[in-house]
Amino acid sequence: MNLNLADAFAKFGAKTGNRVRGRSAMAADGALVLNCSKSCFAHPSRGVLRYEDRLSKELADTKEGELLSQHLTLARDGALPVRMIVTSIGDSGRGGRSCHVRSDLIGKMVKFDGDHFIIDFTRREEMVETVTAIRRK
Repeated sequence: MNLNLADAFAKFGAKTGNRVRGRSAMAADGALVLNCSKSCFAHPSRGVLRYEDRLSKELADTKEGELLSQHLTLARDGALPVRMIVTSIGDSGRGGRSCHVRSDLIGKMVKFDGDHFIIDFTRREEMVETVTAIRRK
């Protein structure tokens, strides 16, 4: 289902300050909700979807960039889960943006040095199995 950005953030219980270009928000449950670009994804290993980007690439000196930096710092320092919204730009003839949420994936901050950040997303079921396996030991 294609959503606008505000509705996509609302699916996770978050509200962005910028309804058009918002990059991040904190959800009511404490998770970071991140607006992701398709071009920044990779698959480093089986079952892992990696999102890797830099604030300096385009956002460093903007209000959205400053807010994203604060949110990434909170997620890193608090080991908070990260939820994903993927934004796509429409065809050149149609224009516009569409967003969809990936509620089946939960991210974990791997790295954030103030500019470069890496978040690894895995399926919710895999995370539950890992936690269960750890508890059984």
